[in-house]
Amino acid sequence: MRKQRIDGQETRRNLLAAASEIFAQKGFRDATIAEICRQAKANVAAANYHFGGKDALYVESWRFAFEKSLRTYPPNGGVDGGASIEEQLRGRILAIMRRVIDPQSYELDIFYNEMANSTGLLTGTVQQSIEPIFRSFAAIVRELLGNQPDEQQVRLCLMSIHAQCFGPLMRERRRKIASTDPLPASAEWNLDDLETLVDHVTRFSLAGIREIRKWMESAASAEQDT
Repeated sequence: MRKQRIDGQETRRNLLAAASEIFAQKGFRDATIAEICRQAKANVAAANYHFGGKDALYVESWRFAFEKSLRTYPPNGGVDGGASIEEQLRGRILAIMRRVIDPQSYELDIFYNEMANSTGLLTGTVQQSIEPIFRSFAAIVRELLGNQPDEQQVRLCLMSIHAQCFGPLMRERRRKIASTDPLPASAEWNLDDLETLVDHVTRFSLAGIREIRKWMESAASAEQDT
């Protein structure tokens, strides 16, 4: 009985691993259960037993890939809460960029395909999974902005930081996936020197946050004077 349970768990993991890769490559509509089962060396009956159908397998494969990425690249970037707030910000930026340049981060490609051709199946799962990471990142930005910052400014700063992290690297990731040309195109950034890009985005973000903090403090002071 114990062996059957272990075998069942292994089959489930194999199906999730295969599904995350195939959904990342083809998207929900073009991927098939049959292809996933062939890659996982499992039968369709096993897929139906563990997931009940393609919809649930799609959702669980995204969750599987996302949790695997977080184990490989913890959201804090290896920087604990005892470090300076500036170091904590850099750790967050580093973790995001490491995930983006890793071709095994299939959750990014699944989500990209979902955005391009939405099924609506991932909405709740993605939001629930990302929310704790978003909140902890927001806490860092909030501290950098000073006492009682405007929450809209916190969200705007986070948006700007995420855009710098994902923008150029995701474009390069998608170009590599889509390209059939054996000769590499000129990259917008030198991806071999990730630390340089991380340092730049950190410095740029800190400078921007400092300016917004000064602006908010000036606006608050002017309001008190009136």
